Amino acid sequence: MAQNTSSSRRQRPNILMTGTPGTGKTTTASALADAAQLRHINIGDLVKVKNLHDGWDDELDCFIINEDLVCDELEDMMEQGGNIIDYHGCDFFPERWFDRVVVLQTENSVLYDRLKQRGYSDAKLKNNIECEIFQVLLEEAKESYRE
Repeated sequence: MAQNTSSSRRQRPNILMTGTPGTGKTTTASALADAAQLRHINIGDLVKVKNLHDGWDDELDCFIINEDLVCDELEDMMEQGGNIIDYHGCDFFPERWFDRVVVLQTENSVLYDRLKQRGYSDAKLKNNIECEIFQVLLEEAKESYRE
């Protein structure tokens, strides 16, 4: 991936770890952050702790994140570098923030078991399994970031 002006000034890389919920983003990002001494930022946790949302979506059983507030919160940290961002979406983050984008995928049966164990509703299970089958997040990453 070609370096942009922002990344060439950073001493440490920024990595985006994305993929369908249940593919291992948090586990992988946490292990990599520990091994490489990078800061692991789980966007779902950040949204809850910092109140970076516009309320709760009962149908999807999750917070409605305010993408502008999330980006404002992250801007200074991303300029410093040394971050692993962990989130299931990726199309709203500025491309200049990342030196690498990693899309995690897993077997559908493994994903189903993980999400069922988390207590996902049938509708939410179906939605996430379909996202994985149709590689929605992989396509989103390809459209949002250079290879």
